[in-house]
Amino acid sequence: MPDIPSAPVLLGNEPGSFPHSVLAERHPAIIRQVRDAFPYGPEQHRALDALLESCAEGVVEPLPADAHDRDRWRDWGLDSYAGRPWFDVPWLWSESYFYRRLLDAVGYFGPGPWQGIDPFRPSKLAELDAGETDEELAALDALEGEPAEERARALLHGSLWGNRADLGFRLSESGAGADRPAPGLVADDSDALWPLLPPSGTGTLCLIADNAGRELVPDLLLVAHLLDHGRVGRAVVHVKPYPYYVSDATTADVVDAVRRLLAAPGAAAGYGRCLWSAMADGRLTVRAHPFSCAPLPYADMPGDLRGEFAAAALTVLKGDLNYRRLVGDRLWPPTTPFADLATPFPGPVAALRTLKSDVICGLDADTETALDAAEGGRWRVGGTHALIQVRT
Repeated sequence: MPDIPSAPVLLGNEPGSFPHSVLAERHPAIIRQVRDAFPYGPEQHRALDALLESCAEGVVEPLPADAHDRDRWRDWGLDSYAGRPWFDVPWLWSESYFYRRLLDAVGYFGPGPWQGIDPFRPSKLAELDAGETDEELAALDALEGEPAEERARALLHGSLWGNRADLGFRLSESGAGADRPAPGLVADDSDALWPLLPPSGTGTLCLIADNAGRELVPDLLLVAHLLDHGRVGRAVVHVKPYPYYVSDATTADVVDAVRRLLAAPGAAAGYGRCLWSAMADGRLTVRAHPFSCAPLPYADMPGDLRGEFAAAALTVLKGDLNYRRLVGDRLWPPTTPFADLATPFPGPVAALRTLKSDVICGLDADTETALDAAEGGRWRVGGTHALIQVRT
């Protein structure tokens, strides 16, 4: 690991900061959203009310003695943080533990009638079934006549932006209208990505997914294209083993997305058939490792995951949370080299991320200066900017 100066770990205890707003405002709103999403009974309502009070004024509490993953969370730092206010522990850790306690509150881990019921499923399905999704999938038809390399580049940008803008815009910058200016890439290493996936490749692509719904669909479109055109011989999509961060993808969400493609008209259905076939014959697998929900950086991943990523031709790491786990959830100087911070990750890695938190690295000084001058700190958290960063 290069000798990198330390940077402060992000906490939620500074009023006015983005992490503080997540803990103080977003988490209570999520509790209310979940409470209204299902006809939970009095037991679940009491547990949700207790979690709401704990987040606002209480401290981190241990998991129940009979929790199936109690020892795992102790290994992940629970003993160190129990008894401390939520705002005074590392933000990455407190966010992750919040979702674990939320699932406890609604009875997700059972036993009981609510066991295994995703509290975020209604919002995931509503987004996947929205009319905007039909419009985005219809835009795929315009790509059919383009060379495979052009389609790959377009689908890469579709995966990058997720549901930030409509898919038709992402697939072709020339299609951008005056009323929707092109969002900015603050870093673009895509030229270094494609050589890692040469034509007629036989390597494995790992894709660490982020959100479900309209963000997972373009991820799967990219995977389907790379499999169908021989850029990779096998793909592994890493998802969460249980509901997490409201919209993070689980195995069920992958199935829902593939079914959504199969039911669509035009080119989208062809992508769906490709994915279904690849899953059936083993070229595409879904992996839900417990570490995917760990409140820890990827530098601390267990040996089995390290071996998988080390053997892959490329790991594509999607989204803001995965980026924070890749480079460390710290307030790095934005000009800190990305390759230095990503060194602990085994094997080549590409980060595709829209900016939704303060963590950023790998920028040149001129870019940082221009962004700060134009937008203050808003460019870091607003989702209006994005990056493609690669460490070979």
